Amino acid sequence: MFLNAIGEMAKGASAPSLLPAWQRELLKARSPPHITRIHHEYDHSSEEDDNYDPQMIGEEDENTIHKSFFFGPKEIEAIRNHLPPPFIRSCSTFMIVAACIWKCRTIALRVDQEELVRLTFFMNLRNIRGLDLPYGYYGNAVATPGVVAKAKTLCDNELGYAVGLLKEAKSQVDEEYGRSVTDLMVIKERPSYFAWKWRDYVVSDLSRAGFGEVDFGWGNPIYGGTVGVAGTMHPLTIFTRIRNEKGEEVLVTPIELPAAAMERFQDELKKFAQGPVEDLCDRP
Repeated sequence: MFLNAIGEMAKGASAPSLLPAWQRELLKARSPPHITRIHHEYDHSSEEDDNYDPQMIGEEDENTIHKSFFFGPKEIEAIRNHLPPPFIRSCSTFMIVAACIWKCRTIALRVDQEELVRLTFFMNLRNIRGLDLPYGYYGNAVATPGVVAKAKTLCDNELGYAVGLLKEAKSQVDEEYGRSVTDLMVIKERPSYFAWKWRDYVVSDLSRAGFGEVDFGWGNPIYGGTVGVAGTMHPLTIFTRIRNEKGEEVLVTPIELPAAAMERFQDELKKFAQGPVEDLCDRP
């Protein structure tokens, strides 16, 4: 909304066509605040030790590398074919790719099989019935639902298991969830939604944010999204979208991992994409 407003005014408008609504009080905590839902994204403790052992990768300094993986229609269809029939067409591309990366990443990191691993994703609350946020609301209206599983359970089960966890978490985000997480911010004094642990994985989907449609008077941009390594910081991946040389929309997913873990990650990903890993990584 903000970028579109700037684009309109850059082209001569005296005011944006969609006026901002500043009613931040619509998402304030209740009195008294009370947590009524499970919020796995805030389960971690600051005293947790990172369970990733550098000896697993043979590099005590844990040097990490960044790679960007490109998921076009062919790769996404191949991943969908690993799902049970009820999920094949009922799950979004984001959900399928996020679940696939979470599973492959956990295998690649060789997390202790009894450890809990967590995936946290961002979800817009603006269209949640009951919150009644006005069109044009400029306040923070994002929830970060999380799912947890034992590493062994996630790694040993089919991809549908991880997708099912994400679908269930998404279905729980309703008005009460929004109120509960707002109250949690007050009760627990705004805790972080991840602890910078290798066993955590956080995904933000900006692929439909509309950055590629913002016009400042020079036409639509060639690309809109993160730059360089900004799209991935340890456990965080920001999904963006581009068009490939065929004109197809392609989901871009930057990943940061230790070097040896990255090799294992690519090997695992190739099993789902059913094609050479070079077709997924660092192509134009």
